[in-house]
Amino acid sequence: MRFYSAIAALLLGLFAATGASAHDYTVGSLHILHPWSREIPKGAQVAGGYFTIENNGTAPDRLIGGSAEIAGRFLIHEMKTENGVMKMRELEKGIEIPPGKSVKFAPNGYHVMLFDLKRAPKEGEAFMGTLVFEKAGKVDVKFVVAPLGSADGKSKGAPMNHDSMDHMKH
Repeated sequence: MRFYSAIAALLLGLFAATGASAHDYTVGSLHILHPWSREIPKGAQVAGGYFTIENNGTAPDRLIGGSAEIAGRFLIHEMKTENGVMKMRELEKGIEIPPGKSVKFAPNGYHVMLFDLKRAPKEGEAFMGTLVFEKAGKVDVKFVVAPLGSADGKSKGAPMNHDSMDHMKH
């Protein structure tokens, strides 16, 4: 009986590990965790993309671009507060992922902007995208769509109004 219990525990562990990693991706020494987007308010023309990139290698790499099946344009952005004003700007050269470090893409920080939407992301759906790295190359990922206003890809929150922000281009 202990033998069957051990096998059942092993299989359960394998299924749990597979499920946990089913939404993570690896390309070269980079590990991309939980790509997600969120449902957007009716009439909105842009969406965001979020994830965490871990660099498990010994050399830096750089996220330099990408694409998403629901958007005509994919841009890497940064949001930060300067002199009390929230500002967003495109990072035209992408963002470096230092060796042994991780970079989190989340609302109100680094994120990707999806412009010229072909369709709006809806909660519970998913869409395909591609992340492009300077050294590691391309990796296809699935963005899971979280509730409107989600801050973490799971919980609900207040929707973000991009129209009231200062969108800077450097």
